[in-house]
Amino acid sequence: MAKRRKNGLYTEISQELSALMRTGWADTERHDLTPDEQAPHAARRRAALSARFPGERLVIPSGNLKVRSNDDTYPFRPYSGYVHMTGDQARDGALVLEPRADGGHDAYCYQLPRDSRDTDEFWIGYHAELWTGRRRSLAESERVLGLPCRDVRTAVRDLAAATTPTRIVRGIDPALQSAVTTDEERDAELEEALGDLRLVKDAWEIGEMRKAVDSTVRGFTDAVAELSRAVATSERWIEGTFFRRARLEGNSVGYGSICAAGEHATIMHWTDNDGPVRPGELLLLDAGVETHTLYTADVTRTLPVSGTFTPVQRQVYDAVYEAQEAGMAAVKPGAAYRDFHEAAQRHLANRLVEWGFIEGPAERAYALGLQRRFTMAGTGHMLGLDVHDCAEARNEDYVDGVLEPGMVLTVEPGLYFQPDDLTVPEEWRGIGVRIEDDLLVTEDGHENLSAALPRSADEVEAWMARTAG
Repeated sequence: MAKRRKNGLYTEISQELSALMRTGWADTERHDLTPDEQAPHAARRRAALSARFPGERLVIPSGNLKVRSNDDTYPFRPYSGYVHMTGDQARDGALVLEPRADGGHDAYCYQLPRDSRDTDEFWIGYHAELWTGRRRSLAESERVLGLPCRDVRTAVRDLAAATTPTRIVRGIDPALQSAVTTDEERDAELEEALGDLRLVKDAWEIGEMRKAVDSTVRGFTDAVAELSRAVATSERWIEGTFFRRARLEGNSVGYGSICAAGEHATIMHWTDNDGPVRPGELLLLDAGVETHTLYTADVTRTLPVSGTFTPVQRQVYDAVYEAQEAGMAAVKPGAAYRDFHEAAQRHLANRLVEWGFIEGPAERAYALGLQRRFTMAGTGHMLGLDVHDCAEARNEDYVDGVLEPGMVLTVEPGLYFQPDDLTVPEEWRGIGVRIEDDLLVTEDGHENLSAALPRSADEVEAWMARTAG
């Protein structure tokens, strides 16, 4: 029976109302659906996963709704490993790879079916279809996903009754996780494998990354065009402006937008976005559009609110720009993943020694990591379905691996001089600069997917002169 509100105005359902609600509905089953364009790519990904775990059942849940407050939930966002293996975004689902005796796996998907019109649940529950929208039927899902689909309401019973050695991605669906007896270390290996298989994007995924970046470029242009409105209000105007583009052209933002003006730009993950935007200061905008298929961009530009950098701001900006240039030059197939990070960080260490902010020589300062007082974070990360994509991949395949064509990563050096840092001159305090672009590793080097956005100080000033409102 569907859960009712404790203080709801209606406490009873008359038999007459129940009978009325169950009758007179048209058959809306869709028979014209065709496989999603991602379906053949997802099938290849499942085959690659299957080859890694012969003879074992693999369970990859999509996840459940999460409560924001009382009976209000956050917008649902499925587990990225599930999306990658199915192309599906439904809540309360699970992909199961069932081992065959002759090798390989049979794949099927548990799905929450449509609410039956034979009971009252389709119109009185918190998440009933008449309240939250129509779901696909199991038959419809089978046509779209190219997978057999089963009723997820039997999944706990089905999985608990099975004796096949099983692995599950933990922390996604508590009910499914409690239904199986697994080993935490072996389950972690499944999550690692799902991360590994996302490191190199296929052609379809690269197309989605291009869409995400192109929309993000338009979102940045929107933000610059409305900069005067932010000056009149706050950082929230920038956040809302970019969000409008993300919702118009995609699913949402791929992560909480960082709209950091003034000294807030020195805070790596400033997402309160409630501060003033003042002429003479800098605005650091770090944001990305997430496509309808859940691939996200991740771009940062640091903008002079007045349209022109001050001498000190430009000095910091130029150092970060040069560091990014050095890092981007190191992105090519066969290069160690760490090369772009080290190239950018060495350049920043050199500048900080030149300025007298850390003790040299520069090589010693870099070896001791002294530049990290002012740079803090790594210089980039993999990008895709998650903003920090492939986070659970094996170290030897990711941070200690080599770059391959099809990988997509960010290069994002920065310098951050905290407002209370007495080791730097007063005019440097409160300045934060980051420049971030999304790079695709190609056969002969790399392509900057976000190259349409100006990067150098002169280009940024000229762009703002043309665009800023």
